[in-house]
This record gives sequence, C-alpha cells and structure tokens, in this order.
Amino acid sequence: MRMLNKFLILSLAFVAFTFISCDKEDDCTLTCNADEVLSAECTCVKLNTSNEVRVTTNVTANTTWTKDKVYILATRVTVTSGATLTIQAGTIIKGEAGTGANATALLVARGGKLIAEGTAAAPIIFTSIADELSPADVAAGNFGSPNLSSDVNGLWGGVIVLGKAKISASKDNGDVSEVQIEGIPTSDPNGLYGGAVDNDNSGILKYISIRHGGANIGNGNEINGLTLGGVGNGTVIENIEIVSNQDDGIEWFGGTVNVKNVVVWNVGDDGIDTDQSWAGTLDNFVVIASTGHCFELDGPEGTYMAGHTIQNGSIIASSTGRISEDLINVDANSIVNLKNLYFTGVMDGQKVNRVTAAGVTFEGIQINVDASVLLTFINGAVPAGITAGTTSKANISGLGWTWASKAGAMTGL
Repeated sequence: MRMLNKFLILSLAFVAFTFISCDKEDDCTLTCNADEVLSAECTCVKLNTSNEVRVTTNVTANTTWTKDKVYILATRVTVTSGATLTIQAGTIIKGEAGTGANATALLVARGGKLIAEGTAAAPIIFTSIADELSPADVAAGNFGSPNLSSDVNGLWGGVIVLGKAKISASKDNGDVSEVQIEGIPTSDPNGLYGGAVDNDNSGILKYISIRHGGANIGNGNEINGLTLGGVGNGTVIENIEIVSNQDDGIEWFGGTVNVKNVVVWNVGDDGIDTDQSWAGTLDNFVVIASTGHCFELDGPEGTYMAGHTIQNGSIIASSTGRISEDLINVDANSIVNLKNLYFTGVMDGQKVNRVTAAGVTFEGIQINVDASVLLTFINGAVPAGITAGTTSKANISGLGWTWASKAGAMTGL
C-alpha cells in the first residue's frame, strides 16, 4: 500500500520557483509544481486556480453564481421550470462563439426564475468570451470592455426570458395560447412561452448590461439582446443596457411585464421591437443609433388585442457612421400609445410611418428639426401630437452606470 508521508503547498506567488516532493513507499520521489497538489495516490493533480466556471448543462436546481467567478456559457443554458438562478451583483457572464443550434444563450423557461440584481456600482454584465473584461475591472468601476469596440456584435447569443402571460398568436387552425420562441429549436420544450397568467413572475432583472450578442441562428435570424416572451407583470425588469447586439435591443412577444430605465446602443436592427399584443409599459429610456428601425411596433397576430405604452424616451437617430432606417414603424393594426418622446440626430429620409394606424396615438412627440421641414419626416399628415422641438424627454440622471454613458454616447440628452 502506498503511503503519503508529507506535502507542502506554498503561495502561488512563487509558482516559478516552488516544488513539492512526495516520497512513496518504494522510495521513489515525485516532484510537483506549486500549482499542483499531491493526491492520496501520490500523483500530481493540477490546482484549479482559474476564476472561470464553464457552464455546460441546464440549471435544474436552485443555483447561485457569485461575483468572484466568471461564468462561461458553453451552450444554450436553460433555467428550467421550478429552478431559480441567482446572480450576484458584479458578476460577469461570457458566451462562447456559436451559431444556429450551437448559439450560446441564457434561457429562462416558463416556471423558472432569474434573480439577477446588480447595482449601479456593481452591474451584472453579459458579454462575449472574446471580451477581456474581468471582475477586477468591474470592482474598480471600469464597466467598458478593455479590448472590444462598442460596435462589435454577433459574438454570442443573448438573454431570453419566457413566461406564462397572454400573447396574441395564431396558426392555420386559429388562435394559440403558446408558441415557440424564435431561435430555440422546436425539439426543446423549454422554448415555449405564453399562457393565461398575466401576473406570472419570472424573477428580477436589475442593473444588467448585455453586450456583443445576436449570433445568427439561421436564415438571417439573430437572437435579440434581451428577448421577453409572454413575461408577466410579476417580473421586475429595470436598469437594463443593451450594447451592440446584431439583432434588436429588446423585443417583447406579448406578455404584460413593465420595463423601465433602459439604454439601447449601437444595435444592428431595431432598438425597440414589440409583437403579439404586449400589454405593458416601457418608461424612461434612451435608444442610440440602431441601424434598423428605432421602433418596430407590430400589431396582434391573433384575435386577442391589447396595447402597450412607450413613454419618456430620448432617441438619437444617427451618429457617426450609423443611421437608423426610420424613426417609428408600425403596422396598420398596431395598438400603442407613444408619449413624451424626443428624436434628435435625425437625417433626411428618416420618417415616422403609418401615422393613420387607428390604434396608434401620439402625445408630446418632438423631433429636433426646423418646423418648416417637419412634414418631410412624417409619412403622411403631421399628427397633432408630433411637433418640432428640442426638449429631451428621458431622465438620464440614473443611467450614468452604463457603458454608453461612460463613453459619452448620451452627451447632449
């Protein structure tokens, strides 16, 4: 029988110089480096000195991710029904590269919960594995990427939260109460969303920045920065930043959840996208230089009809090298109240479309152009609720924690 006579582990600060010896019963000596330890069998076992945790399986029981680690999403990781994933303030989560069915993402299934409560001093950051951002950076208040530009996108997937609230959807045989979220294979039942529980609770999301995502999942379809499918109003979502996502910033598919204090910066498609009769409110937000529509606001897809409110927002429609496709785009059957919005950085060709849609109302909308040319930015007659003006509408005083703010992208609002 082999016997372990002695071992000694010295500080990792002396890795280059420290060695550990083990004398086995047969008198041979085993020498290990200082980043290794001796096992009971007198073999050298590598110490796990990395602060990275590679996540390869779903979260099926209550789990906590802590700020002293960096969590690497190696696949689509689902918080399954009945499980709660808690993420501490200041934690970094990085997604590996992948497209199609291999796109990495964090998915919260119906019945699962995400409790991710960052703070202004310690936000939770979702980013790419290519990002060299570290826990030390976040602890020091350096929230921007040290090596990736703020316009690099498509490096991983995104964050998807699904719930049991009502949606407006239909198939060939009529209305359906649940459907599969885009980007998740139909073979995965965790991708279903919708139901009849409007006060459904999918958790708490506060002070979260989601960056460099939007991996292509097939046929030119990409994952949104934050996708909300049938999410109920028992869920708390506030202080959210989306940076450089290849697809939309935030997209709602029905549901009733309310969202406030949002920044969407440099996304490759729509800044704000709504579908399937979302019945909540977006309050206090900034959209900066999305290259699709600033707003893509679609109508019901089934017989269930509900509307939403978008209010107190400031929108920079173009910046250096980035021009939004248009200002507001709605369907003929869209149902949305647009209140207290300010558009600046407006370029020729950008317009507010379908101003005659019966379910769309405008109140306190200002476009930073001369009043004499306002009509050229409206597709139709100018509604009473839209005027030329220079009054910013979002309260950005609480958005200083964002990368966008620290980079000066909101200057002038």
